[in-house]
Amino acid sequence: MRDLVDLYFTERNIVNHHVSSFNDFLATSDNPDSRMQRIVDDIRVPTDDTARGTIRLDPERTGGRNIEIRIGRARTETGGIDPAAKPTVRIEPPKVMEANGYSHELVPMEARLRNLNYLSPVYVRFEVFEDGEEVPIPEGDKWIRVGDMPMMVKSRGCNLNRDVMSFRLDHSLSEEEYHNALITNKEDPEEPGGYFIIGGTERALITLEDLAPNRVMVEYNEKYGAAMEAAKVFSQREGYRALTLVEKKKDGMLMVSVPVASSSIPLIALMKALGMESDQEIFETIVSDDAMTNTVYANIEASLDKKTYAPNGYHTTEDAILFLERNFAAGQAKEYRTKKVESILDHSLLPHLGDTSEDRMKKAIYLGRIARSVLELSLGKRKEDDKDHYANKRLKLSGDLMEDLFRTSFSSLMKDLKYQLERNWGRKRNELNIASSIRPDLLTHKLLHALATGNWVGGRAGVSQLLDRTSNLSAMSHLRRITSSLTRSQPHFEARDLHPTQWGRLCPSETPEGQNCGLVKNAALIIDVSEGFPDQDVKWTLRDLGLGSVKDNGTRVFVNGDLAGTHDSPRDLVSQIRDRRRVGILSNEINIRYDEEMDEVIINCDEGRLRRPLLILKDGRTAITRKHLESIREGKIRWSDMFREGVVEWVDAEEEEDLLVLVDPYEVPGRCEHCNHTLSPMDTDWMNPGSDADEILKCKWCGGEFSVPNRITKEHTHMELDPMVILGVAAGVVPYPEHNSAPRITMGAGMAKQALGIPAANYRIRPDTRGHLMHYPQVPMVQTETMKFIGYNHRPAGQNFCIAVLSYHGYNIEDALIMNKSSVQRGLGRSTFLRSYRSEERRYPGGQEDHFEIPSPDVMGARTDLSYASLGEDGLIFPEAEISGSDVLVGKTSPPRFLEEETDFLTPQKRRETSVTVRPGETGFVDSVMVTESENGSRLVRVKVRDQRIPELGDKFCSRFGQKGVIGKLVDQCDMPFTCQGVTPDLVVNPHGIPSRMTIGHVLEMIAGRVGSMEGRLVDGTAFSGENELSIRDGLVRNGFKNDGKEVMYDGTTGHMIQMDVYTGVIFYEKLHHMVSGKLHVRSRGPVQILTRQPTEGRSRQGGLRFGEMERDCLIGHGAAMVIKDRLLDQSDGTQQYVCGNPKCGHVAIMNRFGNLYCPVCKNSTNIHLVQTSYAFKLLMDELLSLGVAMRLQLEDLR
Repeated sequence: MRDLVDLYFTERNIVNHHVSSFNDFLATSDNPDSRMQRIVDDIRVPTDDTARGTIRLDPERTGGRNIEIRIGRARTETGGIDPAAKPTVRIEPPKVMEANGYSHELVPMEARLRNLNYLSPVYVRFEVFEDGEEVPIPEGDKWIRVGDMPMMVKSRGCNLNRDVMSFRLDHSLSEEEYHNALITNKEDPEEPGGYFIIGGTERALITLEDLAPNRVMVEYNEKYGAAMEAAKVFSQREGYRALTLVEKKKDGMLMVSVPVASSSIPLIALMKALGMESDQEIFETIVSDDAMTNTVYANIEASLDKKTYAPNGYHTTEDAILFLERNFAAGQAKEYRTKKVESILDHSLLPHLGDTSEDRMKKAIYLGRIARSVLELSLGKRKEDDKDHYANKRLKLSGDLMEDLFRTSFSSLMKDLKYQLERNWGRKRNELNIASSIRPDLLTHKLLHALATGNWVGGRAGVSQLLDRTSNLSAMSHLRRITSSLTRSQPHFEARDLHPTQWGRLCPSETPEGQNCGLVKNAALIIDVSEGFPDQDVKWTLRDLGLGSVKDNGTRVFVNGDLAGTHDSPRDLVSQIRDRRRVGILSNEINIRYDEEMDEVIINCDEGRLRRPLLILKDGRTAITRKHLESIREGKIRWSDMFREGVVEWVDAEEEEDLLVLVDPYEVPGRCEHCNHTLSPMDTDWMNPGSDADEILKCKWCGGEFSVPNRITKEHTHMELDPMVILGVAAGVVPYPEHNSAPRITMGAGMAKQALGIPAANYRIRPDTRGHLMHYPQVPMVQTETMKFIGYNHRPAGQNFCIAVLSYHGYNIEDALIMNKSSVQRGLGRSTFLRSYRSEERRYPGGQEDHFEIPSPDVMGARTDLSYASLGEDGLIFPEAEISGSDVLVGKTSPPRFLEEETDFLTPQKRRETSVTVRPGETGFVDSVMVTESENGSRLVRVKVRDQRIPELGDKFCSRFGQKGVIGKLVDQCDMPFTCQGVTPDLVVNPHGIPSRMTIGHVLEMIAGRVGSMEGRLVDGTAFSGENELSIRDGLVRNGFKNDGKEVMYDGTTGHMIQMDVYTGVIFYEKLHHMVSGKLHVRSRGPVQILTRQPTEGRSRQGGLRFGEMERDCLIGHGAAMVIKDRLLDQSDGTQQYVCGNPKCGHVAIMNRFGNLYCPVCKNSTNIHLVQTSYAFKLLMDELLSLGVAMRLQLEDLR
């Protein structure tokens, strides 16, 4: 069923989920009910009593006038949004305001090159009401810019978006026209977008995985060694999140914990305080089984206990509220106590059910249901909830994350606006001027700061990350990453495990090795994250289908975790809703499941559910027919049509618990019964989908038709689209993954992201800090279908190597590789490393600024004239100049760091030398020099340096199966082994690396690559449906080789035949960015730390090589005392100090200005001795002296 996978990718790209989520958030003209608009509609300042969407000024500050500013849409009398109301927030295309006041539209490449932020202006419409009457303001003046919003590349607000470009040109762009328009804007046409540009760097928002909000989760809480039953609800509303916990104590008492309250509250007290006074009603709300009655009776009786709850228990709502007041605000004023309890009941407790006093009864019923879940768990009526089950997880995409950030930032801005207006009221003759009072930078900086640092609202770090541009694949994978909120330092073994509900939703193989294993995941190939559907609409539909009241007996029906009612025939209800969804009457955002064990119908329509597509089966036959397949191939049908026709549907983890999914409808025979050609799954065409008879297949080699048994039974409800879609983008690049050991695919997927290739077509102009470019990248001989969807063949990252599996004089032990030196000289494995340097002429307070120039000799810190030899008169290096470590690229001088530096009145202050130099240890040629202007009008220079990297000893290569190794020897072609046809391999790998690692795919790819090379075709190695082993072996025989893939080879040095046959073939190898030239680290002398005077640490700081404790122990074992002294003292921080020889003193002596030595403590100037010690010891003495501890040194020679 690859036709369906192809169909999906004709309409959507690989990062579609991020872009569509962000589009849903943006307030564009075609999205009037955007999430931005909803945030503006719901804002209220102050938060206590104002109507939503308004700012109310304090009458005491405004001379007694009631002034309201409305920013949200108009509302109806019932409080809902008026359907006819127009949006009150909008965004405009990204712009840049130059230092001279000129403004123009910005494209991503200009933002990258000039270190700009890619931002869109945000405008909000303000209406002012004074004492209930609207103040007349011209319509144009009502729209005020409130700040700038970071814009996602290729989203609906981006200047590169196809619709935006079409609108600007006033005609619809064809595929070719759009392609050319992107090239005109210096963009890679294959680039999918989905990231932001902040300060010239690309930043991606990582999808966050979190527990589903507003759902009751029951579990055993291990406290003080005893397991207690507890139920948790993460109640969430408008970004505010509160955990409500109900626990059953050892004595059977049910207690509730609320975030603001310091101690737990008895459940009955809370239910009565919420307005459920009747004990009978409380009993009925909680009890669902007779076995619970005693526990509930005990709780109700305890509430009447006069000793515990003086003076006489709590019978009524008033009693319960008084009890809460005494508990949480004891000794405070009555007014404060009342406010505190009201705040707990309305805002902190279950906020998702509402925040007004009218919603209290609803909360009491909900609490009763939570208590019922706890009691059901204690009675063994239900199991503990599985936190790792994907039905209990929700994902936050870019749109959701930006929504959270925009809500808090916009709220801060409006509070600040209220403060500014009240402050300015008296000064400006009692006029309101919103445009001059608002501070747009407040909103802009909050948004930018979060995206630049990754520190998000709610205390989360690492939400935005620098986009990995090592290769095109690494960028794609980074945009599909999903990270868990769990800390990586703790074990969390269950959370790291692959859960069955992740099948088809998350890639089973693509996860990092090490501490993040299993916590950082990647999306499978075809996924959908639900955007949400109003649950009120679902409840109306349920009422039409005969939903009974909550109190009736019957199967309980839950909508988004909230009890909606009961139903007598749950199976009918489920099938009716599914039928309505399949014909398009109901939204396909809705998923439904009947849980037989608990006798509950669970309906979900909230956002953030990770879903996968499945083909629908009914009565033992597929809903897809031959007509559908032909329409797909002819391009007459769209992906969305497949849902309307009831062929495919999106299924979440909850609904899948109800289904029986078939993987393959039939098994393909090994050979065609007509032509005897070997058959792989892709060599046949399914002629009769939709039939319940045996399946008829057509051989693509001879055109003959034959039948095979049908695997579909009446019990099957769905079928996989294609088994290959369970893998993600990086694991999907590995051919024949089903033949390998699982950890090797994980390693292969991880290393495919480190492989060098073509990161983007516009690499010459891109200003990435570091980039790699493969010189002659090749399309792999053995392909996978996934490569087509991620554009791997347009941006490949590797080369096809001819390899032999053979030991070679011990030079390839431990995974080392023997490489053919002549192949390297012909260009095999060559790459270029590109590094960008940048410098800016900054302006400082006081009118001083930096200058690009050749520093004159009188400048502080000036280098020798030879250092500036390659620079032009303007201080910039010439393109194509050869450079090496520490050479000057941009000559620059800066004003002195401190203006207090002493100078006499005649001589000007000396400037400092602050030139930009090449990193130590790097060499190369200047590729390009670009001069531009930054946003504030200062000159900005970018110098790009390129360095050719030719494979050398120690460079790391790997196959797509995690078979990694470094070059152990480069051998001349004349000394390499050769076959009887005279073919010499490019690479010789050790045979010991294959059996223990069980990488059978590696062995298969070698012979598949050889067949492809001989026949001039690409071989399909897609997971579960690639060309099979039998077909490949037939291909070997067809081309004159032995069918086992082995060949007779001759030793290149002696010419003798090698006794054993050697396994050879063609395989795709990747060069990784771990190269020796980037790790080589040598030093004799160099910089030292200021404080300890020991050599600096680290390659980037030209640091020393650490001689640690274990190295010292080795030398002690050898008795090499002078070597130890040389390493740890003379070559490190040896110093000479004068010590007072007075036996009662022993302090360090000092020298006065005449050059005479004396002891500052005992004033002795004759008995002073020179001692060699480490500076670290001298520092320790000084530090102890500052604490008042004096160390007295006694010299051994004076004893």
